Amino acid sequence: MSAAGVLSFAQQGWEQVLAKVKWSVVYLDAACAESLHWSCGSSRLLEAVKGPACHLREFEPQAIGGGAEQPRAVFVLSCLLKGRTVDTLRDIVRRSHFQYCVVVTAVSHAVHLTANHVPAAAAAELEGQQPVFEQLEEKLCEWMGNVNYTAEVLHVPLLLAPAAPHLAFTPAFATLFPLLPRDVHLLNSAKPDKRRLINLGEVDAAALTPELLLYIRCLVSGLSSLCEHLGVREECFAVGSLSRVIATDLANYAPAKNRKKTATGRASVVFVDRTLDLTGAVGHHGDNFVEKIISVLPQLPGHTNDVMVNMAELTAVQALEGNQNVIAPGCLAQSNDVSAKALWEALLNTKHKEAVMEVRRHLVEAASRENLPIKMSMGRVTPGQLMSYIQLFKNNLKALTNHCGLLQLGMATVQTLKHPQTAKWDNFLAFERLLLQSLGDSTRTGVLNQLLPMIKSPSQRSSDDYSPEELLILLIYIYSVTGELTMDKDLSEAEERVKKALAHVLSEESELSPLLQKITGCDSAINLTFAKSQIAVNDVFTSLQEIAGARTLMKQFKSVYVPGNHTHQASYKPLLKQVVEEIFNPEKPDPVDIEHTSSGLTDLLKTGFSMFMKVSRPHPSDHPLLILFVVGGVTISEAKMVKDLVASLKPGTQVIVLSTRLLKPLNIPELLFATDRLHPDLGF
Repeated sequence: MSAAGVLSFAQQGWEQVLAKVKWSVVYLDAACAESLHWSCGSSRLLEAVKGPACHLREFEPQAIGGGAEQPRAVFVLSCLLKGRTVDTLRDIVRRSHFQYCVVVTAVSHAVHLTANHVPAAAAAELEGQQPVFEQLEEKLCEWMGNVNYTAEVLHVPLLLAPAAPHLAFTPAFATLFPLLPRDVHLLNSAKPDKRRLINLGEVDAAALTPELLLYIRCLVSGLSSLCEHLGVREECFAVGSLSRVIATDLANYAPAKNRKKTATGRASVVFVDRTLDLTGAVGHHGDNFVEKIISVLPQLPGHTNDVMVNMAELTAVQALEGNQNVIAPGCLAQSNDVSAKALWEALLNTKHKEAVMEVRRHLVEAASRENLPIKMSMGRVTPGQLMSYIQLFKNNLKALTNHCGLLQLGMATVQTLKHPQTAKWDNFLAFERLLLQSLGDSTRTGVLNQLLPMIKSPSQRSSDDYSPEELLILLIYIYSVTGELTMDKDLSEAEERVKKALAHVLSEESELSPLLQKITGCDSAINLTFAKSQIAVNDVFTSLQEIAGARTLMKQFKSVYVPGNHTHQASYKPLLKQVVEEIFNPEKPDPVDIEHTSSGLTDLLKTGFSMFMKVSRPHPSDHPLLILFVVGGVTISEAKMVKDLVASLKPGTQVIVLSTRLLKPLNIPELLFATDRLHPDLGF
C-alpha cells in the first residue's frame, strides 16, 4: 500500500484499454487524453495500436469516421454514456465502416443506473448485471449496420492523471469547485418547495442540483475504484460544505459495501474545500520553480495540468509567425522517459535555485554521455548557459531522440527564466509580504488604499504594472487572507474608491481576455461601457466579500493570518497546514472542523455511545495511509508542504494528495466567476 499506488492504479486502467486497441481507430475525449498523457503517454497507445498510420482522434461531433480499411474502433470516454455523448457516438459509427466497436467509460455501471433513475433497491438486485451497457452494445451493432458485428461496452476507472508518486489530479472534474453563499440563494430559488437553506453549513445532497449530485457521484465512483486498487477500507472526513457532501457520498456508496468488508488495509480520506483558503492558490510565497513554469507558459490545448514548451529552437524551422504550429510543442509530463521523470520529480521537490542547478546537472550529464563538446561553467545558472547546452543536441538526431524528455524540461526552464512574467513574480511576492505586515498596523482599509495607485488605465500602464486580471488576483489574496470584517464607513469608502478605479480601467481596455469577457458579460471591448463595468465590478466585490466570509462557519480554522510580534513578522499560515497539523496532533483531540462522515448505523451508534461511554470515535490519524483530496485545485507548493509535513509529524504514514486540478493564480478568478458551478456539463 504505497503512495506509488496512484501511478499503478492509472497504469493498470490504461493496460486494460491498450489490450483492446490493436489495429483500431481510437477516439479519446479530453479528460481521458490527459489521464493517458500523465499515466503512460500517447506513444504507448500508438505502440499498442500497431497501425502504420496515426489512428488517434478526438471524440467530438465532427470527428472523422473510419474508412473501409478501418473495421475496428475503440472509444475511450470519461463521462456517462448518455445524451449528447451517445448522439456523437452514433453519428461517428454511422458514418464509418466499423465491424468491431469497443466503448470504454470511466464511469461505473452503478452510476449509469443512477443517471437513468433506477431506484437504489432495484439497482442492488441487478448486482453482476449490466443492462445499460448491454443495451448500448445492441445499439452499436444496429448503427454499424449488422447485428452480427461485435460491440463491447465496459467500465475502466480512468480517473487520475498522476503527476508524481504522491500527487494526482482528476481531469474530468477540473471544473468542480466548492459553493459560495450566492449559490445558497440559487439553490433555494430552484427548489422553492424544499426547506430553505440559511447558509452553506446546511447544504446536503438533497439540496444540490441533480447535475451536480450526479457529477459528484461520478467522482465518488472513481475514488471507490482507487480504494479498491489500494486494498483499503476508507474512513471519510470533510472540511467544508461541498467536501462534506462528497465525503458522505463516498462513505455510503452502496456498490462499495462488499469491497469494504474484505479490504485488509485502512485509509483516511480527508476532503477539503478550496474556498476556505484561496490565499495559497493565488499567492506567490512558494519558491517552487515548477509553479513558475505552470504560471507563465501557455496551457497545453485541451489540458488543465500541463503547458506548451516551444521546441522550435531545436529545429531548422525559421521563427516566422506562420510557422508557429509547424513544430509540436513539448510538455512537462514525461511518463516514458526515466531520466526526464527523475528530473521532473526533483523539480517538484526543490526550490527555485536548486531546481535550475538540477536542470543544468542533468543536461551536462546527458551531453557527456553523448560525447558532445560541452564547456563546463560553474556559478549562477543563466538561461543563456542552459540554452548553450541544449543547442549541443540540435543537429544530433540520436542524442535528440535519447534525451527528448530532458530537452523539453530544459527548454521549459529556459523559457520560464526569460519570461517577463517571471520577473513580475517577485513584484507580487513583495506586495503580498507588504500586505501581511500592513495588516498588523491597519485593517483591510489601509491595504485597499495601498492598492489604489496600482490600478492604472491601459495608457498609463507599463510592463511592470498590473493588468486587470492581475489586480483581481491581488484582490482575492487580500480578501481571503483578511477574512470576514465588519463593514465600517472607512472600509466602505475605500472599497468604493477601488471599485470606481477598476471600473474605469475595464471600460478603457482595448481588448477583453476570456476572463474579462466572462466577468463583464461582453464579448467585445467596444460594447463595454462604464455603466456595464460598474455592474461587473460590483458583482466581483460581492464575490470577494463571500471569499472573506468563507471561514465564518469554521470553529478552529477561522484564520490563515498570523499577526507579527517582536520576534516574528506577520505571516500566512496555509489552511492545509493547519488541517494536517490537527490530524497529527499528538494529543489526538476530537477534531472540531474535520468532520467525520458516517457510513451507516454502526458509525452513528459509535458516535452516539461516545458521548457517555468510552468508545473511540474515528480519527483521521488512525490509519497508515492518508488521502488528502482538495476540492477545487491544489498548487505544487501545497502538495510538497503536505508531503513534507506528514513525514515530519508522523514518519511512516503514507500520504497521497489528490485534487480536481493543478492550480496557477489565474485559475482562481476563472473558477470563482464560472456560471455553471451548480450545473456542470455532463454531456447530456
